[in-house]
Amino acid sequence: MAALTPARQGSRARWAVVALCGVQFVDVLGVTSAITAIPAIIRGLSAPVETAGLLATVYAAFFGGLLVLGSRLGDKYGPRRVLLVGIGLFAAVAAVAVTAQGIEQLLVGIALQGAAAAMGVPCALRLLLHVTADPETRRAGLAAWSATGAVAGVLGYVVGGLLTDAFGWRAIYAVNAPIGLILLTAVSLLVPNLAAQDRQRRLDLPGVGLLVGAVMALIIGASLLERPGLRILGLACAIAGVVLVLALVTQQRRAAAPLIPRAAVRSRNLRAGVGMSFANTATTSSAGVLATLLLQQHLGLNPLQAAFTLMPFSVAVIAGSALSRPLGARLPHRRLGGLGLAGIAAGTLILALTAGAIAGLVAGIAIAGTGLGIAAVAANSIGTQVSDDLTGSAAGLLNTAGQLGTALGVAALVILASVAHPPLGTAIAWTAAAALAALTGLTVLIGGRRKDANEAEPSS
Repeated sequence: MAALTPARQGSRARWAVVALCGVQFVDVLGVTSAITAIPAIIRGLSAPVETAGLLATVYAAFFGGLLVLGSRLGDKYGPRRVLLVGIGLFAAVAAVAVTAQGIEQLLVGIALQGAAAAMGVPCALRLLLHVTADPETRRAGLAAWSATGAVAGVLGYVVGGLLTDAFGWRAIYAVNAPIGLILLTAVSLLVPNLAAQDRQRRLDLPGVGLLVGAVMALIIGASLLERPGLRILGLACAIAGVVLVLALVTQQRRAAAPLIPRAAVRSRNLRAGVGMSFANTATTSSAGVLATLLLQQHLGLNPLQAAFTLMPFSVAVIAGSALSRPLGARLPHRRLGGLGLAGIAAGTLILALTAGAIAGLVAGIAIAGTGLGIAAVAANSIGTQVSDDLTGSAAGLLNTAGQLGTALGVAALVILASVAHPPLGTAIAWTAAAALAALTGLTVLIGGRRKDANEAEPSS
């Protein structure tokens, strides 16, 4: 077979990036798309109102809890193989949710889809890094990846609302089957294989159990903490999550083959990327939720109207991700990250100063969205600047940090906003989000000056 020309290789790499970003889009969309359908689901299945919390968190809990395991499976069996299995399962288990006759069956179906998504996302990021070898192509690929994830999280509310209004809540899960088959075909045809890197290494099952339990407890606890009547239960779950985190740290230090490699823990770049991923979602996701609540509860918009009002955020994320490409060619990654976090801080501060005004809200979310687009690319760029044998772990940890940032950030700032009536309470919470973004950006910049010589950041 004749070798591909550089032009054809570049074209194939671009299409591979499109297919892999499609995996990211669909899997992240699942986190938010069903939230707007929760009232319809409860009515349709005659379920107790108390199940709303589980419906809102079960996908995110299984998705976030199993991301690191998905990355380790990719290392052991090959990321492309694990990705294809994950996509296939995602499409197949949609039938469990679509045919649900009771809330228990639906929750099982949603949990299985979250688990299947967790197999796919870290492996897709690992493969994206593989097909974008040169710095310029990689910057473009990571920009597309970051924009796709951020936009999917916001568009989920709109997509869920539209599908539910037009076809009923089952349509949200029904569309996953044909979309999964399309992605399965695209990845099979366009994405090259990558050999397993750690086939002989045994999976750290005790570590898996502790990590999954910790992430699930923290995500579910954070969701319950947002509800005044369930805060004691939420606090108990959160404390259990912290205990499991401490147990995981102890177990990982003693394990012969830890789930999270010790080199990953020591990596200054990976620690910085994980911290940025957490702060990116903790600040912007919470800011978006608070804006949605303000629009609906204080200004009287319905959920779909509120979602469309926040659409400038999605557009701004795409613009910020696109800007990161030329900026990344001129700035070191850590300065790029500091710039993006400064944009998030400025945008959320505008939200705080103009709380209750539509013009200020649109301007604030647009600036914060632009900052997120830049900061997300920087976080992925910094966090994946590790040795090849750590790339899979890095992909899982970066995505897990983002999921935890969303859950914990939203819970903390919703509680903080409740100290006073809106818009004052909301403004206080937005100010806290701005402070977190600014502090994280400063930490990233200071850490860049202290990085180890053997882990120096590429100049791009």
